[in-house]
Amino acid sequence: MIATTRLGKSRLGATQLGLGCASLAGIFTPVPQAQARATIDAALAAGIRYFDTAPFYGHGLSERLTGDQLRGHDYVLSTKVGRLLRPGAADPGAWVQALPFTPVFDYSYDGVMRSFEHSLQRLGLDRIDILYMHDVGGLTHGADLGPRLFVEAMEGGYKALHELRRGGRIRAIGLGVNETQVCLDALDHGDWDVFLLAGRYTLLDQSPLDRLFPACQRAGTDIVVGGPFNSGVLVGGKTFDYAAVPEAIAKRVGAISDVCDAHGVELPAAALRFCVAHPVVKSVIPGPRSPAELAQILNWWNAEIPPGLWADLKHRGLLRADAPIPAEE
Repeated sequence: MIATTRLGKSRLGATQLGLGCASLAGIFTPVPQAQARATIDAALAAGIRYFDTAPFYGHGLSERLTGDQLRGHDYVLSTKVGRLLRPGAADPGAWVQALPFTPVFDYSYDGVMRSFEHSLQRLGLDRIDILYMHDVGGLTHGADLGPRLFVEAMEGGYKALHELRRGGRIRAIGLGVNETQVCLDALDHGDWDVFLLAGRYTLLDQSPLDRLFPACQRAGTDIVVGGPFNSGVLVGGKTFDYAAVPEAIAKRVGAISDVCDAHGVELPAAALRFCVAHPVVKSVIPGPRSPAELAQILNWWNAEIPPGLWADLKHRGLLRADAPIPAEE
């Protein structure tokens, strides 16, 4: 059974294990649409009720697939604003089966309002529960453009999100990013329910413990963890943060894996369960590409993990001493 948690001040119910729907749009390698749809169906059958998508994923493809499969079901859905899709094919980048649209950044009030309406139409749904501002930080936009777009987002886009939430058209608002500093900056500019933080709170990175998580706890802002496997390296993949695995990271993964083996635990199971041990983290959303991958994730999620594993990781300096660990099972 997958427990339900409460997100943000809205107390919106979401399952502690969710489904990230980016991979289903075919990042780096194609995913047959029948397979993508079957993965969402399998998640629903398994009791998962939180799903995350975005206009950027497959340039609209992920939203279309997700909406089609959720229609008629009980769900909590998040999507994102900050990019508008204009007709006409662009360089698809990593999206090998992208729809023929060009993403254009727009964090203005009007841009966010249009993005919300466009997403409802692509999804074919009458509601979206959570809207995240997508990739608003300097990691995406650079040191020059990033600060200017941040101001646009906080002065224009935030006003739109706030109005949508106040009017009951959405339940919660936040950021969907891969960096911590922009979340800290945003806390000074608004009342946020939840931040979707991808790849920054994992067995390989606990830096949010320093400033972000304490600040979120003070503000009453919850966290959803995306990218719990650091884009693949924690499940035996060859990428870390969507690039080649640095030697130091490979050595650290090997050392963590050795400890897991000694306790009879698969490394990905530890990676998943670690993320949600912190009280500010309410959900984790891995991104399987098939029903078979989802089944494996569910097995990892339900695996028994002895407390000694966490103690050994901390003793060997592979996990921060102050990192919360799962309660004894």
